[in-house]
Amino acid sequence: MDSALIQAPTFITVGKGDAARRIAVRSRAGDGPALVWLGGFRSDMGATKAMVLDAYARDHGRALVRFDYTGHGESEGEFAESTISTWLEDAMAVLGATVTGPAILVGSSMGGWIACLAARARALRGDAPLAGMVLIAPALDFTETLMWERFPPDIRATMEREGVWMRPTDYGPEPVPTTMALIEDGRRHLLLGGPIDPGCPVHILQGMRDPDVPYTHALATVERLPAPGTVLTLIADGDHRLSRPQDLARLLAAVAEIG
Repeated sequence: MDSALIQAPTFITVGKGDAARRIAVRSRAGDGPALVWLGGFRSDMGATKAMVLDAYARDHGRALVRFDYTGHGESEGEFAESTISTWLEDAMAVLGATVTGPAILVGSSMGGWIACLAARARALRGDAPLAGMVLIAPALDFTETLMWERFPPDIRATMEREGVWMRPTDYGPEPVPTTMALIEDGRRHLLLGGPIDPGCPVHILQGMRDPDVPYTHALATVERLPAPGTVLTLIADGDHRLSRPQDLARLLAAVAEIG
């Protein structure tokens, strides 16, 4: 077995005071723009797509960074106390600590939203331009458009009264604590109300049988991105995970095409 797959992660400290937490990071040295994996909501850096990307980096001598958000995987912190601001802070800290030149952000679901927010934040700071982004079922603004706007009145009332709703999920046996703080914080980061210019090529992979992020959401995202350099691949029989062999091959082809 590749030793990089079993070695202990390194940790970076993010936040200050009571908000400080250790974020688990695994990285590979290599050539070319670094590939940076940004996972989805409740996912971690050991997920199928992340590991396939890691193997691709190993086999092609590419630099790669994987990490777990606060409250995910091997990182510290409580998931139920975290928000989009928390996870964006994690991503920016990891990028700042591990990437010195151009990078390709590979974001899945929520990671697609985090990638776009990180691209905007890096541009405002004057950081090196990104080499590109590959986004899998990008869930921009999901706390509002795919959660709050879909919740029936009784669930909204529960969240407003109790601050949390234990939402059932098809991706695990335990319900997911969905907090009013997550919804309210998400409103600070909405992107689909105006143009989005990440300053780099973007390739979106989207399943048309995705029950969590409808393909119409990907179309709305594409409409906000600059036409030059933006590619959308619709997979007619694809689900949300896009983790079948043919889907993983499309992911790696998109990464290779960008650079």
